[in-house]
Amino acid sequence: MNNSITLRFLAEPSDVNFGGKVHGGAVMKWIDQAGYACAVNWCGEYAVTVYVGGIRFFKPIAIGDLVEITATIIYTGSSSMHIAINVAAGNPRQREMVKTTHCIIVFAAVDENGKTVQVPAWKPTTAAEISMQEYARRLMDLRKNIEEEMRPYLME
Repeated sequence: MNNSITLRFLAEPSDVNFGGKVHGGAVMKWIDQAGYACAVNWCGEYAVTVYVGGIRFFKPIAIGDLVEITATIIYTGSSSMHIAINVAAGNPRQREMVKTTHCIIVFAAVDENGKTVQVPAWKPTTAAEISMQEYARRLMDLRKNIEEEMRPYLME
């Protein structure tokens, strides 16, 4: 089991928005795909997206840029996997990649009936991994507050 994967590809003309850069929706699709690949590789089960939070677009991605999406497990619950996603991009003729997007995405492992199933526990071993696990825990606490604020506006 590996707790991290990286996808690399070129941004294509079909990904363009009205401003001539990569459409944010295309980036969100790539984030979900990388997160899914990381989650199912970790748990060995089918997984579904249950939350995407704090998505932050720092810089635009140009058509033709080399795009690199790194998805890393930073926390596991009993059936959930919290994955940090970092997107970087740059001109493939140069070696510099610039961070363009960051978010946290949560997947749940499910069986063929859609019932959640246990995932292997991820245990941080380095100072950086411990820091990321604490980051995930802080975000979980913040999400609880956000969900409470949103409750009156959610459809039942």
